[in-house]
Amino acid sequence: MDFYYLPGSAPCRAVLMTAQCVGIDLNKKLLDLSAGEHLKPEFLKFNPQHTIPTLVDNDFAVWESRAIMIYLVEQYAKTDSLYSKNPETRALINQRLYFDMNLFMEFGQYFYPAVMKKTPFDPQQLKKLEAQLEVLNTLLAGNGFAVGNSLTLADLSLLATISTLDVSSFAKGANIDVKKYANIKKWYENMKAVTPGYKENYEGCLEFKKYFSGQ
Repeated sequence: MDFYYLPGSAPCRAVLMTAQCVGIDLNKKLLDLSAGEHLKPEFLKFNPQHTIPTLVDNDFAVWESRAIMIYLVEQYAKTDSLYSKNPETRALINQRLYFDMNLFMEFGQYFYPAVMKKTPFDPQQLKKLEAQLEVLNTLLAGNGFAVGNSLTLADLSLLATISTLDVSSFAKGANIDVKKYANIKKWYENMKAVTPGYKENYEGCLEFKKYFSGQ
């Protein structure tokens, strides 16, 4: 399976952790967006949306991280622990995945314009991001995992996002501190300890930091 990605990308890292949990090897292919490799005809042929992450499994191509994660589990996992077949549990996992998509979007709208354009961070956008973090903090109350009592795709997707937010605290004036939320902090520490692939995820976070800090 060919996996087109960048290590600094949170969605890409969520897929990498999923692959490790499932126990499959991906043929990782770095895609240089700055060089326009995602716009080449050979890439557009199987992903006209020209986005990463993208997975190509024989003649089947799929993109969008959460769709890829679900595909890997349904196609290759030996159990349904990551993505339960129970309708209620699966609905909660799906809900957390959609929630994470919104959380990551709020982070992007807050972080990227300020860092890339070297402009002040927008306090109103910070309020929107913090409102989402407050919701997550509430959802995690009394729980070591995002859904139920074991690791699921919801945890993997959220972990990629939260670790990205955590490392983004390097940016002067960003005022991002995920560890000030007690339930998120407790969950985050648990995820670091129990998640296969967390080391690679953290290394990707450092690549993200290096790219945006210029270090």
